[in-house]
Amino acid sequence: MSPPGVQDAINAVYVVAVLVFILGLKALSGPSTARRGILYAGIAMLLAVIATFFSPGLSNFGLIALGVIVGGLGGWYWARVVKMTAMPQMVAMFNGMGAGAAAAIAAVELLSNLSDRATAGLSIAGAIIGSISIAASVIAFLKLQGWLPSKPIVLPARQVVNTAVLGVGVAFGIYALLTAVTVWLLPFFVLLLLYGILLALPIGGADMPVVISLTNALTGVAVGLDGFALVNGPLGDAGYAMVIAGVLVGSAGSLLTLLMARAMNRSISNVFFGAFGATEETGVTVQGQLKPIVASDVAVMMAYANQVIIVPGYGMAVAQAQQKVKELADLLESKGVSVKFGIHPVAGRMPGHMNVLLAEVGISYDKLFDRDEINAEFPATDVVLVIGANDVVNPAAHRQGSPIYGMPILDVEKAKSVIVNKRGQGKGFAGIENDLFYRENCHMLYGDAQKAIGDIVSELKKAA
Repeated sequence: MSPPGVQDAINAVYVVAVLVFILGLKALSGPSTARRGILYAGIAMLLAVIATFFSPGLSNFGLIALGVIVGGLGGWYWARVVKMTAMPQMVAMFNGMGAGAAAAIAAVELLSNLSDRATAGLSIAGAIIGSISIAASVIAFLKLQGWLPSKPIVLPARQVVNTAVLGVGVAFGIYALLTAVTVWLLPFFVLLLLYGILLALPIGGADMPVVISLTNALTGVAVGLDGFALVNGPLGDAGYAMVIAGVLVGSAGSLLTLLMARAMNRSISNVFFGAFGATEETGVTVQGQLKPIVASDVAVMMAYANQVIIVPGYGMAVAQAQQKVKELADLLESKGVSVKFGIHPVAGRMPGHMNVLLAEVGISYDKLFDRDEINAEFPATDVVLVIGANDVVNPAAHRQGSPIYGMPILDVEKAKSVIVNKRGQGKGFAGIENDLFYRENCHMLYGDAQKAIGDIVSELKKAA
């Protein structure tokens, strides 16, 4: 029996934690306050965990404490050692861990309370979403890490097979619910995990930002459903906290997913079932020729420019060239050149990837402009430097019949001069030639981004 007022105090802490979570989400809406938002979220989670330890009826304190210590130390360590270029992989994996935790909670609830059909039904729903999300997150991690091909892996009759796996898996869950026999939960979880794998395999690397945001949303929904299931148990008030936290995460992740899909002018169903990038565009001949350029000529062009716009892409992240980009921007500004950054929302491998990398090296947020803000400036810009971006600057998006037709892009081709830094002549994830590279005002600066940008900086310093 708990002392009088203890549960009321715990509930009050939960309310405060939820309010702090909401403040954290609000702060995450702006780049300048995002760091504060992350801190708020961490504080809220710490408050909720501490309060839960005082919940009446809680047992296995040693195991819970062990889990908190291992998870906390692991999170702290990886946050310290993982490079910003590998942040998408870490986000994908942590999303998966959250989904896995939700699936595990659902499994425990089902094994202990399968006879209560109302509660078990919520746990079944949470288990379905959590299992699919953790499996998809693992595949996203493997693709981002390069341990699986980033291009879509399309299996024969995949839609029929996927539908059958999902249908049979859900049927096992429903049968377990109707018969209250726990043995049917094993094929239920196995098939749902398999479906998550099959769902993610045909998704290419270009769509990983959408996958990450959607698995985040699904994790939130799974946590919310688990919370509803826990409400009727001994930790009912903790269940309410889970419901609120799950709703917040689920709604924020869902909105972000829709915004990311809209940025590519594609539906969510097309992202997950269209195998985008599996086939290359054929029957289209690009007019013109590629025109290489050397760093010394780029330096001269930039030194005499009034305005330079830098468009970062995944090539900058892979080469870890953001520090060199900062040096270039500072050097140009010291010469009186206006420098701005054009950021496409799906550049990189996760939402806000480019913003995070540039902020890491101290580039001011007021120099970062999204597609709608920067597109009007390209016609008056002397030089645009594109670093490793491909499909997000491809004018083929304006060509009817192109696989990326209708995708909102950065209209860099309208600038007076465009310099594209790429490691080679490969195509983007969409599998089509980039019309931009063959335009008269475009030149190709080949090589690793860190070396190429470093050479430009060296040439500018020599000229000074």
